[in-house]
Amino acid sequence: MSKPEEVLAGEICPFCHEKKLTLMDMKKEIPYFGMCYIFSMDCAGCGYHKADIESEKEQEPCRYTIDIDSEKDMSIRVVKSSNATIKLPHIGNIEPGPASNGYVTNVEGILNRMIKQLEFIQNNEEEDDDARKKAKNMVKKLRRVIWGQEKQKLIIEDPTGNSAIISPKAVKEKLKIK
Repeated sequence: MSKPEEVLAGEICPFCHEKKLTLMDMKKEIPYFGMCYIFSMDCAGCGYHKADIESEKEQEPCRYTIDIDSEKDMSIRVVKSSNATIKLPHIGNIEPGPASNGYVTNVEGILNRMIKQLEFIQNNEEEDDDARKKAKNMVKKLRRVIWGQEKQKLIIEDPTGNSAIISPKAVKEKLKIK
């Protein structure tokens, strides 16, 4: 059961200070995860965007690990809060920070986000040929993972516990906070 969206338009944007910010929040049931609050801010003036997701219940810090080994795994649901770190060993990380967003996606969506980051490096690293070549090879590897031709581990660590990989294949552990 979902609560209807609440939308406020014409709010003041924290960046461009124009009254072009739209705020949205909703309450939504995510199967096998529970009731969640989804928030977003979008500015029609400057393009600012911020989104997050929080579980209705307080959660313990968590670490989810899954071995991606087939094309079927691309559809596994992933809930990522703005506080979570996504790790693809030997490829790279998506770290939380002030611009980090929370979202609900699937494994393929996570891999495509990493591909976009690597393509940015590949296309914009003008002085470091090794970095460009390494990024190009990682993009190829991730595409093979998407096509089910190669295996890859996916790890999500969230100190707030508001993230999950929703699959019987996923291993959930308590995250040890340093």
